[in-house]
Amino acid sequence: MAMMILPRLPARSLRDQLRRYSVRAPALQTQPFTKDKTLADLKGWVPDIPDPEVQVYGHVRSRRKLGQVSFVNLTDGSSMRPLQAVVPRQLTAGLSPGSAVYMKGIWHVRSGDAERAAADTASPAQEADVTPISDGPPAAEGPGGGVELTQPHASRAGDAISSGSSVGAQASGELQVTHVELLGQSNAQTYPIQNKYQSPESLRSIPHLRPRMPLNSTMLRLRSDATAILTDYFFRRGFQQCHPPLITSSDCEGAGEAFSVKAGGPEEFFRDTKYLTVSSQLHLEAFSQALGNVWTLSPTFRAEQSDTSRHLSEFYMLEAEMSFITDMDELMDMAQDMLRSLVTALRQRTASLELVHNRETARDPIERLAFNDLVDGEQLQRRWRGLASAARWPRISYGRAVELLQASGETFEHEPAWGRGLQSEHEKYLAEKIGYDDAQDAYLPVFITHYPRDIKAFYMLQSAQSPPEGPTVDCFDLIVPHMGELAGGSMREHRLAELEENMKLHGLEVPSRRDDKESSLSWYLDLRRWGSPPHGGFGLGFDRLLSYLTGVPNVRDVVPFPRYYGRCDC
Repeated sequence: MAMMILPRLPARSLRDQLRRYSVRAPALQTQPFTKDKTLADLKGWVPDIPDPEVQVYGHVRSRRKLGQVSFVNLTDGSSMRPLQAVVPRQLTAGLSPGSAVYMKGIWHVRSGDAERAAADTASPAQEADVTPISDGPPAAEGPGGGVELTQPHASRAGDAISSGSSVGAQASGELQVTHVELLGQSNAQTYPIQNKYQSPESLRSIPHLRPRMPLNSTMLRLRSDATAILTDYFFRRGFQQCHPPLITSSDCEGAGEAFSVKAGGPEEFFRDTKYLTVSSQLHLEAFSQALGNVWTLSPTFRAEQSDTSRHLSEFYMLEAEMSFITDMDELMDMAQDMLRSLVTALRQRTASLELVHNRETARDPIERLAFNDLVDGEQLQRRWRGLASAARWPRISYGRAVELLQASGETFEHEPAWGRGLQSEHEKYLAEKIGYDDAQDAYLPVFITHYPRDIKAFYMLQSAQSPPEGPTVDCFDLIVPHMGELAGGSMREHRLAELEENMKLHGLEVPSRRDDKESSLSWYLDLRRWGSPPHGGFGLGFDRLLSYLTGVPNVRDVVPFPRYYGRCDC
């Protein structure tokens, strides 16, 4: 393919042309092979030449005046801690907290710090070069902020979450600013995010601005990392990612906790009542019969009037279905392998490394107070060690779990008994007592299996062997300390007659004929009529998992825009 040579335009003219597009075109660089990089990249970079000139984009977090200069803390969301810019007094007009800026200046790294950082981070994968820039603003802004570097930033991986990671090996540098452009003004008097501690409760009232807080932006990066890792995990194992519908014709859990969908007019938009999905499982089963093993990470909605730290009305659920399996152990093995692989990879990413390193090294009172809102650091490490453990996680039956609860001597608000559902207090107790591994000083998640048929969903496969107390189903809940249930799964009833019988036992109407349009589950029964193989699957609360991994006590604070009973802001 022939390469087209474009005439060189003045930098400002080129920038003005690019800004006319509502969607950014690929950046035309002032130097060949350069890329916009983040402030985190700049902070971790040790230049080959002294005091190179660089350009950055970001938001002002705070500003402190001292004599003829101001020390401005810049952030672009790429790291928890800001980059410090030293700005002459004559260039500080409009630099108030929240303002969006472009700055150009000299990147100065103290020689002793540079040598130590270079010794810690030197490797071909971790080198990056800054290209000197031309006069004037750059040709095009990088999305969300950045500096121009000639090589992609190094792998930010480490083999464990520890303060000895590359996060702590960054050189101590500052940007000595020579040019400033104010790209977005911010009124310091009305800006709600000030340079002070703000409680999680107060931040929930401004969810549209809460992501700008250092801890919140770090958790959002961790969420992004987790999504990418899980996508890669399933791709490498041959699972097809699917996009099931969010508007459905049925409440698949049968709990009556579904939101109904209604348009603005007096008549039903869809002819009859439809719902926001409470689970993608039923539709994933349809995908699975066509594609084999499938998965999704999609929104789920529950109209639960629960005011707890674990419940949301809108949350993300990771769900997977596996075809042609007959043993529930395969499902549990898959769930454990998925979570272990996720944590093993996630613990090497910058966001998780920062959560540990910055907690251990925090000197800023505001940062220390923010970390004090999280669970104890040692407890958090036990969670990560347990999820990453190569040991087989404990598996006990529901019946055995009830026996342990009854023999515990503990006083529970809800008395444990066979045939009753396990409450959160029961799950937390079992997870801590059974899951704690003294040798590893780790909390291993615990599988509880084979619940009574009467308290589980209609689509679950009845166990081949059941205890004297009554019939059970091949299902499991995965529980963890301090939180309770994290995931749940089961083998699915793949036989038509048995599925219809289960529906009757659970008080669900069985269609009188195959083409019964009045039944919301007639299509689901069709899947059993035409070649349904043995299959099973599981669902995992993605937001609960992130809450567990970050140590955030309330799941409302790991979701960007939380929706829960009585609240739906923005």
